[in-house]
Amino acid sequence: MLRFAIFALGAAALALPAAAQMPFPAEVRTQEITTNGATIHVRVGGTGPAVVLLHGYGETGDMWAPLAKDLVRDHTVVVPDLRGLGLSSKPEAGFDKKTQAGDVAGVLDALQIDRADLVTHDIGNMVGYAFAVQHPERVRRFVLIDAPLPGIGPWEEVLKNPLLWHFRFGGPDMERLVAGRERIYLDRFWNEFSATPSRFSEAAREHYASLYAMPGAMHSGFAQFAAFDQDAVDNKAFLAAKGKLEMPVLAIGGEKSFGPMMATVMRFAASDVTEGIIPDSGHWIMEENPTATSVMVRSFLTSQ
Repeated sequence: MLRFAIFALGAAALALPAAAQMPFPAEVRTQEITTNGATIHVRVGGTGPAVVLLHGYGETGDMWAPLAKDLVRDHTVVVPDLRGLGLSSKPEAGFDKKTQAGDVAGVLDALQIDRADLVTHDIGNMVGYAFAVQHPERVRRFVLIDAPLPGIGPWEEVLKNPLLWHFRFGGPDMERLVAGRERIYLDRFWNEFSATPSRFSEAAREHYASLYAMPGAMHSGFAQFAAFDQDAVDNKAFLAAKGKLEMPVLAIGGEKSFGPMMATVMRFAASDVTEGIIPDSGHWIMEENPTATSVMVRSFLTSQ
C-alpha cells in the first residue's frame, strides 16, 4: 500500500459566526471580495512580499493562523476561504480547480498584488497548481503540503486506495446522510489521517464542524471532490501544453502521511523540487506540528 494513501483530504463541520474564528494576529483584517462568480472571504495583513495561503477540505483558512502569525512580521499575508467553504459564498458550480484558480487571481487583482508566493495544503494544492500553471509569472515560490494532484504522476494508484472512499461519496442522498451529523463524518478524517489525533483539538473540531454545518457547506465540500475527474483532464492538458512549473517548489509531506512521496509526485509537474518532511505529523501539519511546518516554510520562502 502506498504510504501517501493516508493523505486523504480531511474534514470538519458545526456553524460559528465570523467572530468565533480562530485567532489571527491583530494586524490581519477580514474582507469579502466578489470575483469570478463567488464572494471570497479573505484575511489580509502585514507588509512586504505577498504570500497566499490556501487551505483544504475539513478546514478553512483558519488553519493557517500559526503560520500567519510568523509570516505577517515581514510579509503581506493573504488567506482566503475556498469557494463554498468557510465564510465564502456557496455557489452552485465552479468547484473544478481551474475555475477556483480564477478566484485566486481575482482576489490578488482586488488587492493589487501582481506576484506572490503560494503555500497550500490538501485541496489547496490543487487550486494552487491550477493557478501557478496558468499564471507562472505571478508565482515566485510554491509550497505544496501533503496531497497529490489529480491526473499527475501516480494519481490512478491514489484512486485505488480504499481509505479514499470519500472521493466518490457525494450527491443528495449522501448529503441527507450527513446532515446534522457533520461532526461524526469529519471526525473520521481528523482521526484517521493524524499521527496523534488528540493534537487536532476539541476546540478546532467544534469550530470547523460548525462551519461545515452551515447551509450549502457540505454540498460544496462534496462538489470539491466530484470535480476531481475534470481536474485530472485539465491538469493533463496543462502539463502537455505548458510543461513543468519552473519556479522553485517545496513539496512537504507529513512523516506519518505522504512523506517523501509528496516530492515524488511533484517532480512529475515541476522541474525544481525540494523535498520536505514534517516529523511526528500526519496529514494535519498545522495542528500536529505547526512549529516545524512554520520553520520549514519560512526557510524556503526567504532563501535566495
